[in-house]
Amino acid sequence: MTIISPLKLFHKKGQFGDYENKKLEDLVKISEINNLFIIQLVQYKSSKVQTDSIDGLKLSPTPGKVEYNEKTRVLWNGPKNWLIVSKDKNINKLISEKCDDKNFAITDISNSRAIIQIKGYEASEILKKGCPIDFDNFKKNNCAGSIFNGINLIIDKIDDTPETFNLFVLRSFGESFYHDVTDSALEYGYNAI
Repeated sequence: MTIISPLKLFHKKGQFGDYENKKLEDLVKISEINNLFIIQLVQYKSSKVQTDSIDGLKLSPTPGKVEYNEKTRVLWNGPKNWLIVSKDKNINKLISEKCDDKNFAITDISNSRAIIQIKGYEASEILKKGCPIDFDNFKKNNCAGSIFNGINLIIDKIDDTPETFNLFVLRSFGESFYHDVTDSALEYGYNAI
């Protein structure tokens, strides 16, 4: 079975908006991220088990905290609730080995999300147009659930220099969200890659 990208019909490559007379490397880059495995891990209220780590990463109890290594990011998603985002196709097995089904609910939500990455020095300015988060204090390896023009999303800040965000939305909102983000980016000019 072939997996169809959520934005296959809408994500067009090229430069758009106010890009003239600007260097290509100075433009905000907008891309769709594919081939990531997204697992939602929820620990039951009745569970007393302490899981130390998954893929060497701690399950942080700190709101908005992201633990990461070169292949995997663990995003705090709520009390005893995490999103595990990984390039490792065996991540589900690693999670199942550490977290039994008597203490944890493990759900693969990989195909239910569209992921857009926005990267560049105006990335937070673009997001400020539709999202109420204080991006001036939103640092590398922070995450948050929020809205962008009324669409629920999860924001994961990958880097500060240049600002790089992975934005997760429900697949069914992918087209609308993509159009909202790219419309907000037109003022600065952007390179769709």
